[in-house]
Amino acid sequence: MPDFSGKRGLVLGVANRRSIAWAIAQKLAEGGAQLAFTYQGERIEKTVRELADSVGSPLVTECDVRADDDIERVFAETAETFGGELDFLVHSVAFADARDLEGRFTDTPRDRFWLALDVSAYSLVASARAAEPLMEAAGGGSILTMTYLGGERAVPHYNVMGVAKATLDASVRYLAWDLGQKDIRVNAVSAGPVRTLAARSIAGFPTMESIVEERSPLRRNIESDDVGLAAAFLLSDEARNVTGTTLYVDSGYHAMGM
Repeated sequence: MPDFSGKRGLVLGVANRRSIAWAIAQKLAEGGAQLAFTYQGERIEKTVRELADSVGSPLVTECDVRADDDIERVFAETAETFGGELDFLVHSVAFADARDLEGRFTDTPRDRFWLALDVSAYSLVASARAAEPLMEAAGGGSILTMTYLGGERAVPHYNVMGVAKATLDASVRYLAWDLGQKDIRVNAVSAGPVRTLAARSIAGFPTMESIVEERSPLRRNIESDDVGLAAAFLLSDEARNVTGTTLYVDSGYHAMGM
């Protein structure tokens, strides 16, 4: 496990203890990192606060990633908490209307198309922009987001979320270029199917799991803990020369043609 002693990070996207964001946070905390958390809405506030308390978090605050003012406030609070500096940012935020994960992508209405891209992709850009001065003050930093193979290939029922992930993937590369001169790295983890709250909204999710188990080189599905370990590497100083990269944690499924 990489050493995160003295490192300070902000984690966006924890919903419950099965969240990939929480699996990542646990690994970072085990390594000695101080972590701040955000939550979306009163419905999950209590759960997120309890999880954050379990790792000694100094800050838990609400954030609507569609509101620039909210993002600015969150990073101002983070700066105040961590002495004006930030070492890493975990972005594990995505959303699409459940109706758009069932039928045809062709039928996605304009407003819900932009909703998915705004929450799932532009939020990374806005968060990276807000994190930039804090990471520059820290002498550099690392930003990590979560993507999926559905942004590269057509995955039945993933629909508009796949388009959002494709936008996210491109954003990682452009952010890596822009921020690299300040020693800020930007990477992504592309995880195989993991049983999270968000995964339940994807029609045919059990089929996705069974196909990965049958056709991936390792013939098995992954766990959120696998993602946490990979994320910890990318966020650590051990990956100091890795940026603009997607690390696949999917038992090798992405390498297969059929």
